[in-house]
Amino acid sequence: MRHGTAVVVTAALALLAGCSGGSPSHSSSPAASTATQRATRQAAPKATTPTWDTTPASLAALGDSITRGFDACGILKDCPDASWTKDLATRLKAKNWNLARSGATMADLDGQVRQAAAHKPAQVTILMGANDACRAGTTDMTSVAEYRREFTAAMRTLHQLLPKAQVFVVSVPDLQRLWQVGKDNSLTRDVWNLGICPSMLRDADSMTPAAQQRRTTVRDRVVAYNKVLAQVCGTYDRCRDDGGAVFDYRFTAAELSPWDYFHPSTQGQSRLARIAYEAFTSSRVTE
Repeated sequence: MRHGTAVVVTAALALLAGCSGGSPSHSSSPAASTATQRATRQAAPKATTPTWDTTPASLAALGDSITRGFDACGILKDCPDASWTKDLATRLKAKNWNLARSGATMADLDGQVRQAAAHKPAQVTILMGANDACRAGTTDMTSVAEYRREFTAAMRTLHQLLPKAQVFVVSVPDLQRLWQVGKDNSLTRDVWNLGICPSMLRDADSMTPAAQQRRTTVRDRVVAYNKVLAQVCGTYDRCRDDGGAVFDYRFTAAELSPWDYFHPSTQGQSRLARIAYEAFTSSRVTE
């Protein structure tokens, strides 16, 4: 029996040695395997977010009449030389193309992106949304869902055509603030009643519940637009927004056009440029 036991033990040991490829070693232990996996993970390169360039060589400005400088230097005319984006480009020492169009809405952004692609700019700025809210009435405003679809599609096109370009998104101004600035001036009210942003500015002296609710509805829509801009922009490594800086700024009467009391005056355009520049170069953007 002792001899038979020895044979069985010997056979078992041989079988174990064959399965392990030889004598068990420390490196094949579970602890060693875990250590190896940990070392591999630590050695693997980490994904990095592209560094935000605060001195881009060129800039393409997309947007609406605000970016075109409408009514800044003369009545019923575009004034791109007075635009905040030319001032911003000067501060950045960047070549500048102003491709914005007066009257544009978010639905027009994709077309402007395609125009910008031909110039291959290092930087793209976007300020778009005031005309989506400035309609005949609140029911005519661009819905938030539609605004999101249009902005998302334009950003997708931009990313495809200009994958290395940075994008700086500026928040839509607080339209209700404009009403607050000019509502007590009879001349301003008369000009607004000619058809300037009627969803917010018509019957500016009316304080009926319906009028107040109408203005609140417009402001809420602008707030929603700005939320969309930040959210969609945030999905791209090379996109930054202004953190709501333009929306939060309380424009004064002197910073509004003397012809329509709605668009920025030359002073207002300059102020807009300073706000954008500070947001563009802030640590929040460059970190």
